Amino acid sequence: MNDNREVTTLEPSVIQDDVFTVTETTEEIIERKSLPLLSVGLSVLLAVATFFSGLHLGGNTNLEANVFSFFDRQAKADDTIDLTEFWRVWNTLDQKFVQSSTTEQIDTRKKLEGAISGLVKSYGDPYTVYMPPSQASMFEEDISGNFSGVGMEVGIRDNLVTVIAPLPESPAENAGLMAGDSILKINDKSAEGMNIDEAVLLIRGERGTEVTFTILRAEEDEFLTISVIRDTITIPTSKTEIKDDVFIISLYSFNAISELEMQNALREFVKSKKKKLIFDLRGNPGGYLQSAVGIASYFLPLGKTVVRESFGDDIKEEVYRSSGKNLGFFTPKKFIVLVDGGSASASEILAGALKEHGVATIIGAQTFGKGSVQELVKLDDGSSLKITIARWLTPNGLSISAGGLTPDIVVERTADDRTANIDPQMDAALEFMKKN
Repeated sequence: MNDNREVTTLEPSVIQDDVFTVTETTEEIIERKSLPLLSVGLSVLLAVATFFSGLHLGGNTNLEANVFSFFDRQAKADDTIDLTEFWRVWNTLDQKFVQSSTTEQIDTRKKLEGAISGLVKSYGDPYTVYMPPSQASMFEEDISGNFSGVGMEVGIRDNLVTVIAPLPESPAENAGLMAGDSILKINDKSAEGMNIDEAVLLIRGERGTEVTFTILRAEEDEFLTISVIRDTITIPTSKTEIKDDVFIISLYSFNAISELEMQNALREFVKSKKKKLIFDLRGNPGGYLQSAVGIASYFLPLGKTVVRESFGDDIKEEVYRSSGKNLGFFTPKKFIVLVDGGSASASEILAGALKEHGVATIIGAQTFGKGSVQELVKLDDGSSLKITIARWLTPNGLSISAGGLTPDIVVERTADDRTANIDPQMDAALEFMKKN
C-alpha cells in the first residue's frame, strides 16, 4: 500500500484539505488504494504545488445514461424516494421558463449537471464537490502543478473562504494577506457560499494578471481591499537557524522531499550539539501523510500511533504508526512545536501526535482544523466527483476537523505584530526553554 497522501491543500499554483488544489495547490497524487491525499482538501492558489487534503482517486462511473433512466434506477433502489416534485419542476421549467438576459438555450446535459451539483451541495460539506468536465479538466492541471497563482492556501471556516496560510515571500504574503483572513469577494464576485474549487477557479490565473480580494480581518473595523499580481510560485520546504542555545527548524510544507529535508536539518541539529529544539510549523498548510508519519518517527518509539483514519461508525479505522527512526542519544532534551491558525492538515497530525505522546510542548495559537480525506471519482463524461470519505483523528481520538488543536501554551500574534516583525510566539518559546 502506497500511503503518499497529502494532508493539506494549496492554491492551484503550489501544490492539499481537507486538502485540495489550492489547494490546497498541487499535491501530487500517489497511488494508495485509489490515490489518497492528505491535505485536507484545502485549495491552495500557487504555482508549483505538491500537497492535497487527503484525496483518493476512484474508478470511473458512467454518467451518460439517459436522464430518466438514471433517476428511475435510483428510485427503484430506494422505494422511499418520490421524484414526483422533481419531475414537476423539471417539466414546468421546460414549459414556462423564458430567458430574461440571454437567448442561449439550456440543454438537457446542463440541467442534469445542475441537478447533480445541487444534490452534492445538499450534503453541506465544502470539500464534497461535483466538477463538470471543464472544471474537472482544470483540477487535473492543478494537481499536476501546471499553473500560476498568488501563493496561498485557502479552506472553509464558518462557511467563509478563509486564508489558511500565504507562502513565505509569495505574492499573497507580499501584498499583505494573512492567515485567518476571510475572503468576502474575489474581484467583483461575492465569495459567500462558495466551495473551495469555485474560489480557486477565480483566484488562479495567468502570471502577471491581477486579482483583488475584499477581506474581513478580525482585528480591523472595516473591510480591506487587497490586490495581488499572480506569479509562478516557488515553494520553500525548510529553513534552519540557531538562536541563543536553541536550534530551530522551520518546515513550510509536507511535500515529496520534506522528510529528506528534515533528515538534513536533524543532521545539522546533531552537529550543532544543541539540546534544545524548536520545530516551527506555523503557516504550514500540510501535504503528504507519508511525510508527516515519517517525520513523527524521528521522535516517537516504534509502533506509537501517529494518526487514525476514521471512515465512520461501522468501518474499521486505519492506524498509522511510527517506524521508530528516533534520534536516540541525540533526542532533544527540550522540544517545542510552534503552531498557529495557518497550521493545517499534516501539520496538525504531526503536532497532535507529538503533543499527546508527551514528546513536545505545543506553543502558539489554535490550529486551522483541517482533518478530512477526499476521494476523487472520475466519471465517464469527463466530470468528477470529490467526496469526503474519512476524518483524521489524533492518537487519543480527537477529530482534527473539530476546531483544530489547542496549544499547551496559547500565545497570539496579531496583524500589527507581523507588520512590525514582532514574534511573541517565538519569544515565548525561547523564554520557555530558559525557564524549564
